[in-house]
Order: sequence, then C-alpha cells, then structure tokens
Amino acid sequence: MSQTPLLDTIDSPQDLRRLREEQLPQLADELRTFLLESVGRTGGHFASNLGAVELTVALHYVYDTPHDHLVWDVGHQSYPHKILTGRKQRMHTIRQCGGLAGFPKRAESEYDDFGVGHSSTSIGAALGMAVADRLSGSPRRSVAVIGDGAMTAGQAFEALNNAGAMDTDLLVILNDNEMSISPNVGALPKYLASEVVRDMRGALRSIKHKSEKVLDKLPGALDIAQRVENRIRSMVDEVQGGQNSLFNNFGLDYTGPVDGHDVRKLVAVLREMKQRKGPQLLHVLTRKGQGYPLAENDPVGFHAVGKFNPAEGPSKPAAPAKPSYTQIFGDWLHDQATADPKLVAITPAMREGSGLVAFEQQFPERYFDVGIAEQHAVTFAAGLACEGVKPVVAIYSTFLQRAYDQLIHDVALQNLPVLFAIDRAGIVGADGPTHAGAYDLSYLRCIPNMVVAAPSDENECRLLLSTCYALKQPAAVRYPRGSGCGAAVTSGLDTVPLGKGIVRRRGHGTAVLAFGSMVQPALTAAETLNLTVADMRFVKPIDEALIIELAQQHERLVCIEENAVQGGAGSAVLEVLAQHGLCRPTLLLGIPDVVTEHGDPAVLLDDMGLSAGKIEQRIAAWLPEQA
Repeated sequence: MSQTPLLDTIDSPQDLRRLREEQLPQLADELRTFLLESVGRTGGHFASNLGAVELTVALHYVYDTPHDHLVWDVGHQSYPHKILTGRKQRMHTIRQCGGLAGFPKRAESEYDDFGVGHSSTSIGAALGMAVADRLSGSPRRSVAVIGDGAMTAGQAFEALNNAGAMDTDLLVILNDNEMSISPNVGALPKYLASEVVRDMRGALRSIKHKSEKVLDKLPGALDIAQRVENRIRSMVDEVQGGQNSLFNNFGLDYTGPVDGHDVRKLVAVLREMKQRKGPQLLHVLTRKGQGYPLAENDPVGFHAVGKFNPAEGPSKPAAPAKPSYTQIFGDWLHDQATADPKLVAITPAMREGSGLVAFEQQFPERYFDVGIAEQHAVTFAAGLACEGVKPVVAIYSTFLQRAYDQLIHDVALQNLPVLFAIDRAGIVGADGPTHAGAYDLSYLRCIPNMVVAAPSDENECRLLLSTCYALKQPAAVRYPRGSGCGAAVTSGLDTVPLGKGIVRRRGHGTAVLAFGSMVQPALTAAETLNLTVADMRFVKPIDEALIIELAQQHERLVCIEENAVQGGAGSAVLEVLAQHGLCRPTLLLGIPDVVTEHGDPAVLLDDMGLSAGKIEQRIAAWLPEQA
C-alpha cells in the first residue's frame, strides 16, 4: 500500500489546485515522506528541501504556475517543486548523468522559470520578469523565494533597491531558517532573529487585518489608522535600536513573520498578498530539516547527504583511504598559521566545504566567515593585505567568478599579497555546470601580477600552497574536488622554484605538457605511447624555458588541462611557441566549448576525452605513425 496516496494523484500544479484546502497538510506530510525515501536512494541536497515543503505546496496552490513566475534562489530547496511539477517519477535520476538536474534548469521544465545554482539571483531575475510582463501588459505575477543566507550577498540588496523603486507586482519571499549551509553570520541575521520585532510585527499585521473591515466603513478612519500603524512601526523600530524597518525603507511592503510550516496559514497569507499592488516582501520562518529529527538536530551535516536508510540515518562514513585536496589544504593552513601569526583565513560561507572547520576552532581570532558575499571577501582580504596581514581566501572556483572585478581592481592592480586557495577546480560532478570550475585558468592567467599554480598531486598541492603564500604578490593555487593519486605528503613548508615545471617521464617523439589534475592520466597514457610528460606546475608564470626545450627535442606537443580550452593553459603554451618562432604541431586537450552537464565526474571526463584511456586514444589518432 502506498505511503503517499494523495501525492500519487498529483502530476502537475493543476492537480494540486483541485484539492480541497483541508487536504494540503496531508499532502505536505506525504511530500516529506517521499523526499525522505527519494533522497535516501539517490543522495543529494536534503535539509533545505525538508524545510521548504509547505511553502512549495502553498505557492503552487495559490499561484497559477507556470503562467505565473516562480523563481527559486540557489535551488537547494527545489526538490519539492520538481516533484509537484511532473518530475516525481524521475527523482531517482537526480544529479546523475542524463537525469534530473539538482537545481532548477530552464531546459528541463516550463516550471523552472530561471536556472540557478549560485545564490542571490532570484530577486533580480523575478524583477526582470515582472517588468517585462508590465511592458507587455501581461497580468502574470512574479515571485522570488530567497533564503536569509542568500540575503547577505550584495546582489540581493542591489535588486531590492531597484525593486522598491519600481511599479511592479513583485513578491519576495524571505525563507528564514537562520542557516545558509553553516549557521548565518553578520548583522542581517541578527536583525532577522530579533524575537521582539518578530512578535510585534506579527501582532501589528493581525490587528491591521482584523480592523480594516470595520474602519473602511467610517469616513476618514483608514487615514487615521494608517497614522497609528506608522507610529506602531516606529515604536517597533525603536525597540530594535532606532533603525527603521529595513524592508519597508527599501520600498517593499513587509508582511510577517509567518509560520512556514503551517500550510493553510501560508495559503491564506499568499492569497491576500496576491491581491495587493506594488512590491511586497513576505517573511516566512522555517526550519531546515523540518520533519526529520536527525536533520533538524544537525542541519549542517544534513545539508547534502549520500545514499542512506531514512529509518536509520546515514551511517558514519569510513575513513577515506586517501586524504582529499580540501583536507590537504586544511592541514597546510594549520601548519602555515602556526608558523606565521600574520596569516588569516577568509571564507564566503563555505566553512565545511573549504576545509576550515578545524582552523576556526584552533585560530578563532584569525578566521573570518563573511557570509555569502564573495565580492566583499576579496576586497576585505585586500584591505587586510594593505596593513601587512597575510590573507588566504578559501573559495570554490565557480564562486570566485562572482568576485572577478574585485580580484582585478582591488587585489591585482595594487599587487597585494593575497593567496586564493581555489577548491573544486575542473569538473565537479553531480552539482553540474553552475558549480563546475571550468574557467579559472583562463580568467586568472590574463590578470597582471597574478601567479597561477595547478598541483598534480597531494604533495604538490602542499608545496605550491607554501610557494605561493611566500610571494609578495597575488597568487592562486587551484585544485580539484576529491582525492588525488595517493602521493605521500611531506610535513614541512617547503617551496619550489617559481614558474618552473618538471619532467616526470622521458619518452620519444611527442611531449605532453600536462597541468594539474591531468598529469596523472597523461602519465598513464604515456606508458603505451612512449611519450615525454612534463608536470608544468605553473600556468603563470609559465615555464618558457621548458616549453622551448621540449619543442626543440620533440616533433609534436600535446597540452592537457581540466579547464576550458579557450584561453587556458594550452593557449599559454601556444603563445610562447609563437613568440619564439617555434612551429610544432600541437594538440590542445581540455574542456570543450560546451556547457558541462551533471553526473559522475569520471564519466563526464571520459565523455570529454580527458580520462587516461581517452587521452591515449586521442593522441594515438592524432599521431601520423599511429593514424
């Protein structure tokens, strides 16, 4: 017998809207049950989805999706949305090659109005849709759902500033669970967490709603009531410390806070707000992991999970046979901080993912989580560097893209010694194209004063981190997700010569210039084809002497990188050859000029021709004697 009989009748929001309102709590319960079983089979983002069940049901019940626009921020919480919009039978494929994406994706469904994966984009995107509909005379409504963690980013406030000054019927829903991945940091979460303000604002909205039916029958009474309401709001703000209501001052009519797990209350509030004109903000209080005690008690650990039995919870993972690159970085950071009291670590809300948990515990005064605010993280580091501090910014490759102007303008142009430890470089797997670090070698190497290093194994990662930290200029060390080849890691803080590669294997006829994670598969392919393999170590400054030497000693060259071919490390090699008038047939292997998909990294790399076997095949087919 099915555990989800009501949910089984829902194939679209149209089916959902045919339910009676009193059936919605049962539907929400069944949706949560289905989520537990589904994510237990596949793994994926978990706690945030459990927290958004009732909100998702209410939104699709009240709004005419897909006619109305529903824009999710980041998309960690979009699984209930996918289930209710005709994708329930494919949830077993989520985040797998050829399956559903882990985030909203326009090409996947007409209900996914905007593709996401990064934070803080929902308000701006929904505002654009609302303005477009106004210009065309369309009555469609636009709703943006954004978490309180994503609200710490400047882009969200840029959009709020714009939205409040426009005559658009935009609804912003602030899904407040006091979390991003880790607990939120900064002044905004403290503002939202004020219990006095929450209680008083809720009471104010209730009084206003109940009195309007009486007051609108008395001449002039509504005007007097509005003045009273404004005075009460002022009193609320005085309790809060003399500040005016943040969102009202942005020009958005604030409503809330509302219990985000009371689906019928949400429906009532949304129906009422749907009738209003102008920009609105609904403050909804939810709990990450709602309905599953293990996730409620550990929302950080249950943010994303592997496969598990919901009845038992995830088993404790076995100790990995090889340390991950993230762990290598974390260990190096501790040792370098012990040796140098000027070192500080900065993360834009990625404490766990970037390997900074132990560092925060050991050096709390030298650890700075700035929230989801990548631009600020980089400029903050620049300011620290101006005063002789040695900042290390731990950041994912895909997130550093969001601070590109600050990287150039605030760090590189002033030649400040900031070290960027760039995690998740290359193909990342299940998170897909929004999280793929496919472009950093290209966008970093064109920046003046930057040093760009790409370690080939775990020990090289430590060596290059130490080398780049010692420099008096900006530098980046980019390393992939997961583990390397299992190389023995030294315990010291040794360095290597700047801008110098090393030949790992001597062969004949063809030389492979490999960068970072591609050194190991290149060495494997070289055994069959008897190729020379150089571990280039640095993309900038690139080892021109080694390139010239290999070009003079070999008839052909192959460049391999886990980065976009366009403008990447291979392009840097071609520039050196052209500058010195060396003409050698050169094969460039890397990530092709397409949007990468989600799925198992090994499968994706093989599909792109970057596995050891495919590298061997491609080089063999290119060599004239083999062809």
